[in-house]
Amino acid sequence: MPRIAVLAFEGISLFHLSVPSLVFGRDRRDAGLPRYEVLLCAQRPGPVATVDGLVVDIPHGLEAMEGADIIIVPSWNAPELPAPEAVTSALVAAHARGATIVGFCIGAFVLGDAGLLDGLPATTHWGWRECFGRRFPSSRFQPDVLYVDTGRVITSAGTVAAIDCCLHLVRRRHGADVANRVARRLVTPPHRDGGQAQYIEQPVPERVSNERLAAVIEWARGHLDQPLSIDALAGMALMSRRNFTRRFREAVGTSAQRWIASERLRLAQRLLETTELAIDQVAEAAGFGTSLSLRQRFAEDVGMSPSAYRRSFRQASAQAA
Repeated sequence: MPRIAVLAFEGISLFHLSVPSLVFGRDRRDAGLPRYEVLLCAQRPGPVATVDGLVVDIPHGLEAMEGADIIIVPSWNAPELPAPEAVTSALVAAHARGATIVGFCIGAFVLGDAGLLDGLPATTHWGWRECFGRRFPSSRFQPDVLYVDTGRVITSAGTVAAIDCCLHLVRRRHGADVANRVARRLVTPPHRDGGQAQYIEQPVPERVSNERLAAVIEWARGHLDQPLSIDALAGMALMSRRNFTRRFREAVGTSAQRWIASERLRLAQRLLETTELAIDQVAEAAGFGTSLSLRQRFAEDVGMSPSAYRRSFRQASAQAA
């Protein structure tokens, strides 16, 4: 069973402490997510006071990090001061043996104190940008993203971005469909636009109130390999182009062009994850036309080639199995 160690400390946010358990710690096998063991640990186990006024009993010390596949530092209480050496040493050791290290919000400062952000892009809460820049000048701060994934070191922006970050972890280890199903259980979008090259694009909501529009959306989703002009879709919905584009944005939360591009990318990802189709076949089936167009889209939105994505996903799936 994969293990996640979550670091607790005096003054921790109860919300941040609970997010990993909310996503990974519950039985979500009906969504396709395997069981995870989520352990709460601290430098000294025992009662820990949260910033919210509640006291949480933390059962484990830092030794819980030793066998963890993922270690999460959910924010931090003193970003101006270096984190304790015992904590940073444990993170360095875990990273050296291959664990993935995650910093929610100001938890990125602890990763920086451990030297894990040297020379790498990272993000944190926007309110601490200047402090982060002073303390970690060798890290390239990314202000307009929800999270930054550099492989085995991941940092996320403030507060609710912790959920985005955890869903990204689900997506990276178990694929888009599982992440989308988990997101629906949480009643949250599986992806929110933030400018970061991320794996998941937001799917259309489960229900669209306008029946004609809903029918057109479902038809388009099943015909992504075909040319899909806005005028043609508007005609199918018996609407003018102007009315269709307005109604579509109201219903889905994005433009029709962007939704089509996102759905095509999601389909290509799913085909790469679940089939042995050649790259040019994936490009054709997902409506990109050519493998060059598919590679360009992957480079822009995913940050790697389709072939590298397929290898990365299968390696992550094998490690998580």
